[in-house]
Amino acid sequence: MDTKMKALTLTAYNEFAYGDVDTPEIADNEVLIAVKACGVCGSDIHGMDGSSGRRIPPIIMGHEASGEISQIGAAVTGWQVGDRVTFDSTVYCGQCESCKNGQINLCPERNVLGVSCGDYRRHGAFAEYIKVPQHILCALPDSVSYEQAAFAEPITIALHGVSRLPIQPGDSAVVVGAGLIGLLVVQVLKLKGAGTVIAVDIDEKRLEIAKELGADHALLSSDEVPAQVRELVGNEDGADCSVEVVGFGPTINIAIDSVRKGGSISCVGNLKAEVPFPLQAVVTRELSVYGSCASAGEYDEAIAAIAAGSIRIEPLLSAVGALADGSDWFHRLYKNDEGLMKVILQP
Repeated sequence: MDTKMKALTLTAYNEFAYGDVDTPEIADNEVLIAVKACGVCGSDIHGMDGSSGRRIPPIIMGHEASGEISQIGAAVTGWQVGDRVTFDSTVYCGQCESCKNGQINLCPERNVLGVSCGDYRRHGAFAEYIKVPQHILCALPDSVSYEQAAFAEPITIALHGVSRLPIQPGDSAVVVGAGLIGLLVVQVLKLKGAGTVIAVDIDEKRLEIAKELGADHALLSSDEVPAQVRELVGNEDGADCSVEVVGFGPTINIAIDSVRKGGSISCVGNLKAEVPFPLQAVVTRELSVYGSCASAGEYDEAIAAIAAGSIRIEPLLSAVGALADGSDWFHRLYKNDEGLMKVILQP
């Protein structure tokens, strides 16, 4: 194994270097993965300019990835060199009460691949190789390509966000925000048996994609959305549930105002640390508001959905580029004037 590998490193905010870095050395419980595909996440874009505070340079970002095992630690069992895998975006301990209860996303020791936030620095997958502990691995069937598998992580976010809702077959749902995660949420809602699904966004092109992927209706975001929702679902009170996938004051209001009394809201977006909250509407209409943090082990379900074609990702893939050109792709995504959805980089 070469002691050096190629990687895309954020060396300063908005500045990248592509070149040689040390190849990670694995511990006994870890595997070394030759990265085949890694998606650029919106959190990476916000990390690039320093606005999130979670990508303090220098850091190799990237957590939506797949590849092939190239080396295994002495204590690793059940995995072999050559196995095709994806892996959780987070590393959790597996031993605490949260992990034992299946809430691995709430592990106090949890940290995220490709993040440097002051408390820790863990390099990610915008590199030829990445090391991860064996307990976060997920096997890939031959029918799922590496590029498709790079979508597993965002699909798990959508799966977890919808799982937080007490949704029943035929329930109506509003998805506020038709970005990548929102478009996956639309599909997950349908997969879980939702009836009428309404997508809301400020971008007409994204709303068109939402309808292509299963949304029954698509609404341009405005103060009129709650009234439009009531008309579309045939209920003067509103939809049964909503999923907010932005994390912004006005969109939170739409998500809350669009559901019926006793309805439920899953909050997936976290763009802002704090937003105005319509307390009286939540209290007097007895709404249930659920926070949704990352995912909690839904990777096998995500890969199975990709393999079955029940979640489509092709309309969401804008481009596949070389990792060497990563800086250019990052800045194109940051400018956000091309309508790009998901860009995948390959070492």
